[in-house]
Amino acid sequence: MNHNGDPRLAERLIQAARDGGADAVKFQSFRAEDLATPGAAKAGYQKRGKRDQETQRGMLRSLEMAGDDLEHLAEYARERGLIFLSSPFDAESADSLERIGVPAYKVASGELTNTPLLRHIAGRGNR
Repeated sequence: MNHNGDPRLAERLIQAARDGGADAVKFQSFRAEDLATPGAAKAGYQKRGKRDQETQRGMLRSLEMAGDDLEHLAEYARERGLIFLSSPFDAESADSLERIGVPAYKVASGELTNTPLLRHIAGRGNR
C-alpha cells in the first residue's frame, strides 16, 4: 500500500507497521520536477485507472509528500518507537532528510548508477 501523497494515510501506515511489530518505516522522498520532464508519458502499467491520460510528472506530483508533512511523519514514527527512513531521489530531498535527522539513507535500486545523487548523499556525513 502507498500513502498516495496523503499524510493521514501515511500515519495509518506507520501505525500499522508499529502494530505489526516493525522496527522501522521507509518512505520515498522526491520532487516530481526533478524526476520527469513536463510531457513525459506514463509507463503502460501506470496508465491503468481513472487518471490514465495524466503525464508522468503529474502522477508523481500527486504522490509527493511536502517537506513539512515528511517532518511530521518522521516525528510521528519516532513517537511510536519506529526508525524513520526515506529513499531520496534527488539532492534537495536528501537535504530535507538531513534536516529531519534520518539516521541513514536507503538508496533505491534504480538510483545505484545515479553518481551525482550518490556523491551528494555521501557528502552528507557519516550516515
